[in-house]
Parts: sequence; structure tokens; C-alpha cells
Amino acid sequence: MSESATQAEHRTVLLRGGEVHSPADPFATAMVVERGHVAWVGSEGAADAFASGVDEVVDLDGALVTPAFVDAHVHTTATGLALTGLDLSTAASLAEAAERIRAYAAARPADRILIGHGWDASRWPEQRPLGRDELDALTGGRPLYLTRIDVHSALVTTAMLDLVPAVRGMGGFRDGEPLTGDAHHAVRAAAYTAVSPEQRAEAQRAALRHAASLGIGTVHECGGPDISSEDDFTALLKTATEGPGPRVVGYWADTDVERARALGAAGAAGDLFADGSLGSHTACLHEPYADAPHTGAAHLDAAAVAAHVTACTEAGLQAGFHAIGDRAIGTVIEGVKAAADALGLARIRAARHRVEHAEMLTPETVAAFAEFGLTASVQPAFDAAWGGDTGMYAQRLGAERARTLNPYAALLRAGVPLAFGSDSPVTPVDPWGTVRAAAFHRTPEHRISVRAAFTAHTRGGWRAVGRDDAGTLVPGAPADYAVWRTGELVVQAPDDRVARWSTDPRSGTPGLPDLTPGNPLPECLRTVVFGQTVYVRPGE
Repeated sequence: MSESATQAEHRTVLLRGGEVHSPADPFATAMVVERGHVAWVGSEGAADAFASGVDEVVDLDGALVTPAFVDAHVHTTATGLALTGLDLSTAASLAEAAERIRAYAAARPADRILIGHGWDASRWPEQRPLGRDELDALTGGRPLYLTRIDVHSALVTTAMLDLVPAVRGMGGFRDGEPLTGDAHHAVRAAAYTAVSPEQRAEAQRAALRHAASLGIGTVHECGGPDISSEDDFTALLKTATEGPGPRVVGYWADTDVERARALGAAGAAGDLFADGSLGSHTACLHEPYADAPHTGAAHLDAAAVAAHVTACTEAGLQAGFHAIGDRAIGTVIEGVKAAADALGLARIRAARHRVEHAEMLTPETVAAFAEFGLTASVQPAFDAAWGGDTGMYAQRLGAERARTLNPYAALLRAGVPLAFGSDSPVTPVDPWGTVRAAAFHRTPEHRISVRAAFTAHTRGGWRAVGRDDAGTLVPGAPADYAVWRTGELVVQAPDDRVARWSTDPRSGTPGLPDLTPGNPLPECLRTVVFGQTVYVRPGE
């Protein structure tokens, strides 16, 4: 819902009797919201002075109020289709995945094309994906498009291939293997084109409702011609203005900067691919994979990066790139440096360009991110899913290289802006789980405090779109907040000496839920965007 359209509907609300997470007052228990903004934050005693002059008083009954989360990397339609359709992300074996596919196909006889997501053969005892003959038999010979968990490769049936006759001659087509590259993009376009506008709208609304139920007030949609379609992108932006729900900031991953602007994008950014993914062996590396005799695939060179960054900077739009492998990240840095040499460092820094994922960083590339003011839009759930000495990263890279991935502490020490997201449906929309994953990184030296991780998932998402006035509950900030039922509030840091000091009341550090693995995560009771309620937990 647009801010201007809702001005007349705003009520003045006093929330009291809880815990308000605010840097304005670390001991705040009450908050006043007026005209879509935070008007006041303070103590319970002072709240009495406001009680008679507001339209509504909300008794928090001890609940915690925090800024709403920002998910800085989402594929909304694909997320909705996974929520409402065939999801293999929890399948524990090839046999279980096969049974889910068979049952789904049988339950949807009228669907022209079957779409599913989430298989990950690296987690299965069989250590192999389903073959095309197997898929043909499971679906009765119908078209099926089934993305791997990282969305960078796909399994398809013969009937799906037949819908794109030229695919067998494209890069990324190897008979009997998952599709990657151009072949994958062509089949993905055909599959999503077959989704009706009604199905698409249903999926988008489902995804936004789900995000709101988890305390998310804003999502950054990462669309693009190799990912979705212009119709999908513009329909989502329109849907987001038509009713209560999370804000949607759209990024269109296209080197046609003016086209991105015309579509309503905040930037020609997001998943503009410099490379692929580690799981699909398509991330671009300096040294070969540990389990494959090659170094992945590069989709852009430094000259193309420089041209795009220059064009976006001059147009007043953000540029951004998907870069995971160390070689791909190096290419992006080289291109950004060339643009800075041409336009001046200050203009590049002011534009707040982004790099999505940014997993295989070195001390030198971390320093370059800081120098050029690049935002690292990262996904801590990737480490939770695939990190550690026996995880997928170690299979692909070997344990030593795998331990260097996702160095959040080094990024923070260097002053690199962090924005957290899910890349849903690659990993689930799960903001508190994301904060936990960063604070309890599988590689201890990369861990950051819960407070820093929470900031990256709230204020960091706003900063990533150029807003420094939001993402905290202070007077004047947009009233985007969530209300949580949770346990004791604590301060958690990787160094327990910091934690002990920070929990001393004299430190004035606002507490957050205890996210120690095994503890239940906070439960969202209400989500509010610009003063408008977009979710209420049933029964509240």
C-alpha cells in the first residue's frame, strides 16, 4: 500500500506495557505511532500523558516490539509457487522426491505444465538427481520444470524440452544432466510463461502474506529477463500497492538501464549474473572445484561490469550483480574500479551499488567493497544449510576453501554495509532464523553479534535502497514494526566478554531474544507497515 494513499486512514496509536527495541531509549516500554511514523518512544509512566489523546491504546502484555524485518533478496512469484505447489526442499531421498512428484502430478491433472522447486541431490543417500526417463514416468509424460534448491539448474521432462525445440543446441544443455546456463533460462521462460495471470497473482499474494506473518515489512524483489518476465515484475509492483502487505522494492537485472527505469525498478541490479552457484558447479572460481574438473562459468567480464556501473551511476540508479565465486567477485571489483576511475570515487560510493551473495571473499575484495561503498546483500541461511566441514560447500571446494565463505565479521570490521535476505525460495523466508545463522555461523571466526545481525536484517535493508531514516524505532522514522511473543531478552555476542558487559543494565544496550540454537524463535503477533496493520496472528 502506498504511503500517500493511506495518509487519511491513519490512526494515532499508543502501544504500552511491553518492550520496545529502540536506540532512542534502551529501556522503552511504550511507543506512539501517528500518521504512519513513530511519534514518541519512552517509559510506561510517561505513556500516561498520551493515553487520552490517541485513537487506540494497545496493551502489549509484555510483548516485544521491533522494527519490521527487510528481506533484501526475494523471488516473490517463485516463492509463492513453492508455498502453494510442489516443494522438494525437505525431501530426504531420491525416492521421497519421486513420490512427491508422482503425487503432485496425479493431484493436478488439468495443469498444462507442472512446476516444482527445491531438490538437492547432495543431501540424498543416492547422491544423484532423478533422470529424465524417471521423471517422464512419474508425470505420465507431461511437461515438468523442477529447479534445484539454488535455482541455477533444473530437471525437466522430455515434454518440457519439446516446448523449447532449440534448447538442445544451447549452452548448458548436456543430455542426461540438469540444465544450466542459456538452456535453463530458455526452459524457465517457457515454464513461467505457461503460468496464468491468475496463478501468478495467487502465488504473489501468498508469498507476501507469508512474509508479513513472519514480521517482514519490506521485500526486495530480484527480477530480470533471465529470471522471470516483465509482466511478472510489473504485476508484483502493482499488487503491492493495492492492499495491505509488505512494501516491495523492485530490482530488474538488465543491462538496459532505461528499460529497468521504465519498469519501475529501483535499480538495474539484483540477479544480474556475473556467475552461477556453487551447488550447480556454475559459480566462477580461480581454482577448479574439488569435485569437478573445471572452474565454473563467467557471464560478464570487467568491461561489461564497468559499462553497467557507469550507466547506472549516470542515470541515478543502483547497479548490482550476482557474484558468488572468487573469480566472479574479482571481476565485479575490477569493473567497479574502472567505473570509479572514470566517474570519481565519490559518485560510485554515493550510488550504493550492490553485490548479491558475495560468498567467496578475500581480504582484498572485502577491502574493495569498503572502498567503493558496495553493499553486501547476503544470505546467512546459506551457511546454515551448506556450510561446515561436511556440507555442500566442502564437497564442492574442499574444507579449507569452504571455511573462507561468508565472512560476515570481516565485512563488518571493514565497514562494509550488510543487508540480509533469504533468496527465497532458495532458502526459506525466516528472518529470526537468518539472524541466528549469522550469529552462530558454522565457521566461528565469521560470527557476528545478534545485534549486528538484527541490524543487517532491518536497517541494513533500508540502507541498501538508499534510505538512512528508517529501520529503527525512533521519532520520525516510518512506523514499520512487528510485535513478538518471546522469552527473556539478552545480548549475545561471539565474544562472551562483550556479552557479559552488554547485559549489565548500565551499558544501555537494548536486548533481543535469545537465539541460541535449540531455543524457540520468537512468534509474530502483528506486523505493521507505515502505520497500517498487514498481519495479525489468528486469535490475537
